[in-house]
Amino acid sequence: MDLDGKTRLARLNDIGLAACAIRLRAAFMLTGLEKHQDLAGAAGISHTVLSNAMNGATYPNREVMQYLHRAHRIDFNFLMNGDFAQLPGDVQARLFPALEAAAGEWERKRG
Repeated sequence: MDLDGKTRLARLNDIGLAACAIRLRAAFMLTGLEKHQDLAGAAGISHTVLSNAMNGATYPNREVMQYLHRAHRIDFNFLMNGDFAQLPGDVQARLFPALEAAAGEWERKRG
């Protein structure tokens, strides 16, 4: 995938709720966790707080961003602004297919 494609998928510089929700959904896919409540538990937050962020009602909170960074090397800059260049190569390799899936899921849900 070329740089333009990656930039588009990551929604670089889009700090809107929808873009953050899509990036959070992609990050969840990379964790290997089976359920959203597993991510909420690992981050020490309620399922409702995570659900609100994953549905674009709120931004991801500090606890989930801290967990994703420490456990999966997905940092704040990516989650909030789509900056992917600083992410490790192995994370990027798995991230872009997850972003495609998350964007498709988002579009189907929003219809």
